[in-house]
Parts: sequence; C-alpha cells; structure tokens
Amino acid sequence: MTDTTAYAPTDRTVPTRSRDRASYDRATVHAILDEGYVCHLGFVRDGAPVVLPTLYGRIGERLYVHGSTGSRPLRSAGRAEEGLPVCVTVTHVDGLVLARSAFHHSLNYRSVVIHGLARQVTDEAEKRAALDALVEQVVAGRAADSRPADAKELAATAVIALDLTEVSAKSRTGGPNDEPADLALPYWSGVVPLTYGRGAPIPSTDLDPAVPLPAYLAAGATER
Repeated sequence: MTDTTAYAPTDRTVPTRSRDRASYDRATVHAILDEGYVCHLGFVRDGAPVVLPTLYGRIGERLYVHGSTGSRPLRSAGRAEEGLPVCVTVTHVDGLVLARSAFHHSLNYRSVVIHGLARQVTDEAEKRAALDALVEQVVAGRAADSRPADAKELAATAVIALDLTEVSAKSRTGGPNDEPADLALPYWSGVVPLTYGRGAPIPSTDLDPAVPLPAYLAAGATER
C-alpha cells in the first residue's frame, strides 16, 4: 500500500551527506512551506543556471509562483509542452551554532527542496485561486479583505504551478558537534536562537482613519 503520509524519496531528494537530517513526511514539508514568505526558483536559461527569489503559495499538493507575464521563466513554462524543469527551495534559519572550532560552526535550520516540471496556469479560476493563496501566504485572512485582481491585472500576471511530488525536507537542531579534543579549549560554544516576528502594524499615510485595524492584525506582534 502506498504511504500517503510521506513523499517517495528519489535520487534527487536523497542528500549525499547527513541523510539522517532528511525527512519526506508530508506534514513536515507542508509546515515548513506554510511558514515561509519567499522561495527561490531555480531553472536554466540559455544554458546557465538562474535562481530568483519570489513569493509563493500552496494549495494542497501544489505550489504556485507568480510574476509578470514578461518574466522569462514564466514565459518558458507557458511554451514548454511538458513544462519547465525547476527546483524550488524554502529555508528557515532557527539558530547560529557556534563551536569551539571554526570547522564545526553551523546553523540550525529547516528547509524544503522541490524538483519538478512547472506549468503555466491558464485557467482563470485556478489563477484567481492561486493569487488568493499567494496573498494568504503573506497574511492569513487578507485575500477576503482586499480587492481582487481585475481583468487587466489578471492578464498582466503570470502564475506557474508545481506539483509537490519530488520533495524532501531537511533540518538541523541542537548544539555544536565539537571534537572531544576541543572540549577543553577556552572558547564559548552554544547556540544563538533566531526568531522572526511581526511588529505592530503601521497604517499608510493616506489611510482613512475610519478604517479599523483588521481582526487578523489586531492581535499585535507575533512570531512566525
């Protein structure tokens, strides 16, 4: 029976080093993706690698990335019959790991890598749903509390879709891995935790004072 709780490992998703840090658990992958704001979209253009930072959104087992209709990768995804080969990554840095030796300095992190063929979204209903997902990725509850794209804006926006099929997560936790011979060295070692949070909302200068702060922002600063 197929394991629906995990993605199947492939040659591209099995790391060559630190394999114990890899995970194919579906819930773990989704949680890392849903916590992020920016992904890095990698592809090959004119024989050379290109990596672009961009917003994304997830709906079920599909990731959506948007851009201008003039964007080369999005145009390429529309022309390619089988789709555009891409690699998408999302990473969170949770801590700075300081060891007694320079060699063993590291980071505590959580990351996801997705390989696959991206296709351009041409169905209007799917495109609108994808754009809502992108807005929701920034702030949950915002899509229903903003004007949706009109016909002109929709025509000027391209969206590509990437199925979550060839996927892996990787993470590191814990303290430094100092060599036994270094434990007596007089250097501080440990972890400097990193947190990322939202500050108090700052209204735009042209906002009507009668417009209240939305309930989804009224809770104040929160970590994410």
